[in-house]
Amino acid sequence: MSDLRETSFAQALARARGSFVAAGGFSLAVNLLMLTSALYMMQVFDRVLSSGRVETLVYLTLLAAGALLLLAVLDVVRGRVLVRVAAWTERVVAPGALARSVDAALRRGDERADALRDLAVLRGFLGGPGMLALFDLPWVPVYLAVAYLLHPVLGHVALAGAAVLFALAVANDRLTHVPLRQAEAAARRALRTAEAGYRNAEVVDALGLVPGLARRWGRDHAQAVMLQTRAADRAGLVLGMAKFSRLFVQVAILGVGAWLVLGQELTAGAMVAGSILLGRALAPAEQAISIWRQAVAAREAKRRLRAFFDRPERRPAGMALPTPEGRFAVEDITFTFAPGGRPVLDGVSFSLAPGETLGIVGPSAAGKSTLARLLVGVEAPARGAVRLDGADLFAWPRADLARHLGYLPQDVELFAGTVAENVARLGPVDPEAVVAAARLANCHEMVLRLENGYATELGENGAKLSGGQRQRIALARALYGAPRLVVLDEPNASLDGEGEVALNRAIRTLRERGTTVVVIGHRPSTLAAVDKVLVLAEGRVERFGPRQEVLEALTRRSLRPVPARPAGEGAR
Repeated sequence: MSDLRETSFAQALARARGSFVAAGGFSLAVNLLMLTSALYMMQVFDRVLSSGRVETLVYLTLLAAGALLLLAVLDVVRGRVLVRVAAWTERVVAPGALARSVDAALRRGDERADALRDLAVLRGFLGGPGMLALFDLPWVPVYLAVAYLLHPVLGHVALAGAAVLFALAVANDRLTHVPLRQAEAAARRALRTAEAGYRNAEVVDALGLVPGLARRWGRDHAQAVMLQTRAADRAGLVLGMAKFSRLFVQVAILGVGAWLVLGQELTAGAMVAGSILLGRALAPAEQAISIWRQAVAAREAKRRLRAFFDRPERRPAGMALPTPEGRFAVEDITFTFAPGGRPVLDGVSFSLAPGETLGIVGPSAAGKSTLARLLVGVEAPARGAVRLDGADLFAWPRADLARHLGYLPQDVELFAGTVAENVARLGPVDPEAVVAAARLANCHEMVLRLENGYATELGENGAKLSGGQRQRIALARALYGAPRLVVLDEPNASLDGEGEVALNRAIRTLRERGTTVVVIGHRPSTLAAVDKVLVLAEGRVERFGPRQEVLEALTRRSLRPVPARPAGEGAR
């Protein structure tokens, strides 16, 4: 998990600090060059018109054109720097955010893809006009200082206008911050409701859940729209006042400038230059008010991302370990879904030598699927440990452990992409390894009969395949790369008789290769190719031992006569 810390949000921003400093340097040059128009008009009015020298006008015009061209180039470069910094930040942080989002899902949190959406919001702001406005805001005092140099009265008028716009910006934040934050939360709830409907489309359609789903989505969506409308109304009022204030101050500074010119305290050129300076000084403040909604959204996204990455990691950091032999031990594990809750698994222990195969059986709700998740290190036991070659499986780095582990969950999930990409676990496709895994899972011939063979696009969650086809491809994925430990949860749930025979043949082949295999199921055929059997009941190990010995014990128990009811006791 160390790679997550290297690409955390805070560290990515720290690494991008140099680029932000460079953008600030470009902003310095851009804002200094913004004085060109004011200085040009001042020289034209005070020198050219009074002297009547055309060549002076030509030289001044050429100098102004060159300065404005340089300004345009630097402004473009500044924008490109910010766009690339924003894209780089998202690209670097996204893998860690995705990994932590998966962890949040395993913790049964409701964030899911929220961190990725927050990254997109932040990227849009960092690379957009909002960030440019923030870079220009610090230069407002510079323009005010130049106005004071022209004449103190002009400076006073400009400062008063800037103060009014600043006060309006603060009022805009106070009036819109809370409703925008609440609207964002309501919109996220509505989106999660819709996503839950998409994930469970079959149940929603079969049981007629669309009206109830629509009501639940509509309630949160309506609240989000209402709060956004309230914030937009308030922001619109503030923005209207800001526009009036800026335009009025510009009129005022022209009026005051004309009065000073009449009193021979100011030149006409300085009057025009002061008006231009004031417009440039107040533009960033007005723009900041207009993009305040995006700024608030970006600020909230940044806050959530910092909190998201500040959470302790679910899995402790570990180092890569040598390829395991396959010695597997479950040491007195207990598991609960909530602290202090009833144990789903209680004191489960067993061990397997390399190449041994184990079948785990038991009634429904015995804890079999929960045990499967612990056996592959997806969940951590509240007590005890699951060990592979003596190493704690939960603490083993995932990227390293995945090379030695195969897992077929009860609920099969495939990804959009080709058959080969799914079998190869979304990594680089090794054709020989893909075909070998498919042959072992008895799906090679089936894949060849698909439209494009191994290059067939499966669609989202393998939508183009039947349940049995999805399960066989998922089994091939579990067997890809010659893993040392394979855990199969209900591997024959969607298989026909021929498929079950092929599955047992695959288990025997794995055993001959020295792979440790755990098969979980409730059908008798599940046990046909295993060495040992573990019977799980109410989260406890009821029996464990050689297959024949355990099966005979179970048979004797099932043949035991049922005690007769006392005389006179009727059926209940």
